[in-house]
Amino acid sequence: MNQTARRSNFPHPLTGAELDLVCTQVEAYYAAKLATHGATPRGVDWSCTETQWLRFAQLVRICPADKPFSLIDLGCGYGALATFLAEHGSVANVEYLGLDLSSEMVRRGRRRYAGNPRVRFAVGRNVSQPSDYVVASGIMNVTLGFPLSTWERFISTMLFDMHRMSKCGFAVNFLKKPGRQSQPGLLYCTTPGRWARFCEQNLGRSIEILDSYGLQEFTLLARASNAI
Repeated sequence: MNQTARRSNFPHPLTGAELDLVCTQVEAYYAAKLATHGATPRGVDWSCTETQWLRFAQLVRICPADKPFSLIDLGCGYGALATFLAEHGSVANVEYLGLDLSSEMVRRGRRRYAGNPRVRFAVGRNVSQPSDYVVASGIMNVTLGFPLSTWERFISTMLFDMHRMSKCGFAVNFLKKPGRQSQPGLLYCTTPGRWARFCEQNLGRSIEILDSYGLQEFTLLARASNAI
């Protein structure tokens, strides 16, 4: 995968100590949010349930509506997406695995879904066993003060991971512009074309962009070439 990245103009994936440092800072940031706000949208750095649900509705458009599938929720937090699926009648058809760098987030998710064998949680940023689909809500958006070049290399790493872990497709959202009250330099904002080209050229994915759902962001759907 690194050889593919070097043949393009896109940032190389992060590896080794650099990647460990970013992951450690990400884990600490969200652990602090959870400690302050609890298992709520604010606890995973979203403003409210309404907009969180709206984002989830875009992400799961990568998944089929009429047949069972397996799903990895990367950066799952306390499992809000599993709750969204349950409330929309889909969770019975989903084998859900939530992955998060924060052990406390995972503990909250496991407690919420204790006794449900179709909803599982694990600590980490990737797994060796792929699922049909992978989604990520917001994990690319808060730069934590890292230089732009470092953060875009981190994004590259996460997209390679999502590609490897998804047999049929993956979905991720990005910000187009910061909110009025956001701290300058804290948020990563981009345009749809940049990461769409990355996924097409480096990962061989077919891309659909969703950007008309009323928020200053877009959702990238990346389907495998053999996906129906």
